[in-house]
Order: sequence, then structure tokens, then C-alpha cells
Amino acid sequence: MSKPLNPSLPSSIQEWLVHLEQDQRYSPHTLSNYHRDLRQLVTLFPHVHPDTLQEAELRQGLAQLHKEGMAPRSLARILSAWRSYYQWRSLQEHWPRNPASALKAPRSPKSLPKALSIDQTQALLDRKGLPAPDHAQDKRDQAMFELFYSCGLRLAELVSLDMHYRKSPHYESQSWLILDSRELSVHGKGGKRRLLPIGEQAVKALQQWLAVRVQLAGQQANPDADAALFLGARGARIHPRIVQQRLENMARQVGLPMQVHPHSLRHSFASHLLQSSQDLRAVQELLGHSNISTTQIYTRLDFQHLAHVYDQAHPRARRKKTD
Repeated sequence: MSKPLNPSLPSSIQEWLVHLEQDQRYSPHTLSNYHRDLRQLVTLFPHVHPDTLQEAELRQGLAQLHKEGMAPRSLARILSAWRSYYQWRSLQEHWPRNPASALKAPRSPKSLPKALSIDQTQALLDRKGLPAPDHAQDKRDQAMFELFYSCGLRLAELVSLDMHYRKSPHYESQSWLILDSRELSVHGKGGKRRLLPIGEQAVKALQQWLAVRVQLAGQQANPDADAALFLGARGARIHPRIVQQRLENMARQVGLPMQVHPHSLRHSFASHLLQSSQDLRAVQELLGHSNISTTQIYTRLDFQHLAHVYDQAHPRARRKKTD
């Protein structure tokens, strides 16, 4: 978020947003969410400074949003933003406690991530029924999609990648490719850095893309575009929406029966790796999850796969149909 400050927000909230952007290096998408969620707090209590609100008033605010029809998942996200802000202010102002720490959002049913099957993933990445990538944009797309699935990246992490580490007075890489050692150095959520291995097919696709990358490079010198691993048609760092559109288009072309988003490939990476390895801790590290409970949702996905196999294969799993 290039302009986190907003005159409609109290200065303490503006300071926090600047802290998240400059010190914690949060993504523009995350900053935008925090900005929106803290604005809810100001809207609910327009004549009261947020720092004077107590637990009972914050609970009343959540109840009001729930009454207005806000979904439990949205309420949980909003509460998380409030809790994070008040934790920061508590440390700054030496408050005895965070007024939002004991609040709980209504429970929402856990939905399983939408992952592709292994056959569907292979059809997508093998470009089933399509010719081999020829144009620069096609080779770029192939490299992006292979990298998504090979490393389990988030969309923001993929578009932030540089060709290699760069540092100058005007620019420093946050995430970058280390092609010689077949690794990525990724600056993920919450400022966490992780080193990820790259699979053979992704390496080949990257090499083919880098050989033609100059065809999309712009004419004007721009430190960000010069460093970017993936470029858009006009030579700037590729926009997340373009990645989404190109992936959706590719999925339709190969005949997949569902809409495929970049996060689908991250989910597929996690699900397939867990099915093969059964190593939850390793998958947690590769995904960059702070809490293993976030990773454990993939065990439910894996169980669904096993239950389907059981239903199809076990002779007494299902009641036989009678004429």
C-alpha cells in the first residue's frame, strides 16, 4: 500500500500502518485489509478515540457487525486486526493489558482448500492438448505455474521475485531466485524468510523463460522492472491480476472442469506433498505457516481423498443398490 496514511484515521492507527509497511514489510494486500478493518473500528465509534475503548465496548462493536449480517470469517479477520493494533499500542503505552485480547469471534465452519487432483495438475502443467510454449508470454506463464506448484508460493510471493539478489542506493531485493543452487529466497507473510527448493520441471521452465525475458523488457530504466523475474506485456513487474487471468485461461484451454486460482496450486502443492510424505512439519516449513494448526487443514483434505478411495474400493463400504 503506497499511501497507508489517511486523514480519517487517528494518528496512532496511521503510525501502526506505517510500522507494518516500513518495518514489518507487510504486503500491500495485507496493509489494505488492516486499513479497512481499523476503519470499521472508527466507524463504529465515531466520537471516541480507539485507544480509550474498553473490552465491553469492543465486544459491543463486534456484536453490532454480526447483527448487521457480517460473516463469522470476516468478523474473525477484523478482530485479528484490532487485537494486533491494540497489542502494539499496549507495548507502546505500557497498558496493563490488551483490551481486545479476550474477545472471540463467532465460529464459522472450516472449509477445505480447493486443491487439484494430481492428474488435473499434470494436465495443466503439461498443457494437455496444447502446443509447447512458443511465445515469450507463454514461456513466462509456464515458468510461473511450474514455480507455483513446485514451491507452494503465495501469489504476492511469486510476483515479488527478482532474477537474483540486488542491492543499490535505490533498490534492494526482498525475494529472489538462486538458479545455480535451484532455490528461492522468499520474504513471506509477517516478514518471515524461507529458502525453498525448486523442482526439475520448474528449473527447465525458468531457464526457457529467462532466455527470452528480454523480449518483454521495457525500454525505460526502472530498478524494479530491471530486477523483476516475471514481467508483464509492457515491461513492468507483472501484476497479480494478470497472473490470475493467465492461469484461469490456461485451465479453460486444457479443459479443467473448475476455475483455477493461483492459491489452488499452493493448496495442490501442500496436499500432494502431504499425501506422499506424511511429514506435516516439513509442509508447514515449506508453506511458511507460523502455526502448525494452519497446516493441519491439509490432513483433512488428505483424509477426504482416502475416504473416497475407501468408498470406491472396500467391498462393504457402501450399501449395494437393489433393483
